[in-house]
Amino acid sequence: MTATDRGEALVPEDLGHVHLVGVGGAGMSTVAALLRARGLVVSGSDAKEGPAVAALREVGVRVDVGHDAAHVEDVDTLVVSTAIRPTNPELVRAGERGIRVLHRSQALAALMADRRAVAVAGAHGKTTTSAMIAVALRHAGLDPSWAIGGTVRSADPVDAAPGPDGAQRGAWSGSGALAGARHGGGDVLVAEADESDGSFLAYRPHVAVVTNIEPDHLDHYGTREAFEEAFVRFAGRVEPDGWLVACADDDGARRLADAARTSGVRVRTYGSSPDADVRLGPWLVTPDGGSLEVTGPEGDRAELRLAVPGAHNGLNAAGAWTAARLLGVAPDVAAAGLGRFLGTGRRFEDRGTAGGVRVVDDYAHHPTEVAALLAAARPVAGTGRVLVLFQPHLYSRTRTFADAFAAALAAADVVVVTDVYAAREDPDPSVTGALLTDRLREAGHGAADFVADRVEAARAIGAAARPGDLVLTVGAGDVTELAPVVLAAVGVDAAGAADRT
Repeated sequence: MTATDRGEALVPEDLGHVHLVGVGGAGMSTVAALLRARGLVVSGSDAKEGPAVAALREVGVRVDVGHDAAHVEDVDTLVVSTAIRPTNPELVRAGERGIRVLHRSQALAALMADRRAVAVAGAHGKTTTSAMIAVALRHAGLDPSWAIGGTVRSADPVDAAPGPDGAQRGAWSGSGALAGARHGGGDVLVAEADESDGSFLAYRPHVAVVTNIEPDHLDHYGTREAFEEAFVRFAGRVEPDGWLVACADDDGARRLADAARTSGVRVRTYGSSPDADVRLGPWLVTPDGGSLEVTGPEGDRAELRLAVPGAHNGLNAAGAWTAARLLGVAPDVAAAGLGRFLGTGRRFEDRGTAGGVRVVDDYAHHPTEVAALLAAARPVAGTGRVLVLFQPHLYSRTRTFADAFAAALAAADVVVVTDVYAAREDPDPSVTGALLTDRLREAGHGAADFVADRVEAARAIGAAARPGDLVLTVGAGDVTELAPVVLAAVGVDAAGAADRT
């Protein structure tokens, strides 16, 4: 008899042989690695080879390239994400055989079942905040597990505790392809909680952190009201002895905090607002990042000295410090742990320097994220210019937020926009990156160009760069692959670029 037969939550031992469709993705690969570390037989399939696929094989996960019904003949549980189409042959065969099918979030919920879960949600900042919490807890000796959609970088060595078979220690740690997954020996599991498709409602967190509730994913929710209601339901799933941690500086998160308190959920807010439970001092820029002081409700204080730039990261760190405190970490120990955090993959990630031009990659794909990124980049650039290669993500998001994207990108000195990265959406010929550059030009920005081909766009931004400039490759799609192209093109047409700007 399984847990579902008894009406209880699933635990990993209920799942048997687990097969994950699209296992090479950032979210799916972390779940696969953690399931394997818990001693399960794990397999998967993906459309192509990749670093995560190779790393999974190293820890004993069988991965087939290509999707085939034959892959699921010997499995007990199939795990899919929202991106998997109903016509996928493995999903179809699972239905024919009556195999249990779980969404990725349900598989992750099973991994949380015997842990104190920390689930971090929000339109922006959840990867960084999750990683900050994980690093702080590990520094404090709690030996946490984590499932985070980006490489976790720390000044402390990030070793992975071995699975039950004692093998493959560290295979998804450090700077490896699966560094977003760690199986620790403690009772805490830190995870990103993806609100994009409502799947975060599968979790029963001990601590739920909400960084903000700025409308996004309206292709799924339809309205702001529906989006915010999903967060109310998320807060309602916090364990009775748990906490909701919410950012008081965000209107949506503040409304959530008020609603949660009314329904009996314990709430701890953080922010620069005078009525926040954890209050932030001013953000001070330092050569290595920045610092700020935080003051808790019991008068406990700490100075957070961070090795990552941007006031938005100061806010993320305050949320992480608050969560760590609620898990029993002392104020100064939590602060010291946050000082060991070096960032996550694709969040202001340095990709190299050529000809005096530095190239940094970032995942920002919403106007608020782009604006925060450029605000952080300006002091880093110093006397140099800030140049942006931006790849819009999703046709629906590009259309909905075209004006806001243009307003955010206007803070850059030079902007090149490439065509839209479709991700899970079907093509929409009426929506291109030109929507953004047209608006930039209409607003008087003289250095904004649309170059549909992403490689040509990378060459264009590299050629426009001069010594001392900072170039940002920005977006949630495959723009991350273009840093080498930008670096190779640096200085090719610098004189002409200077004349144009």
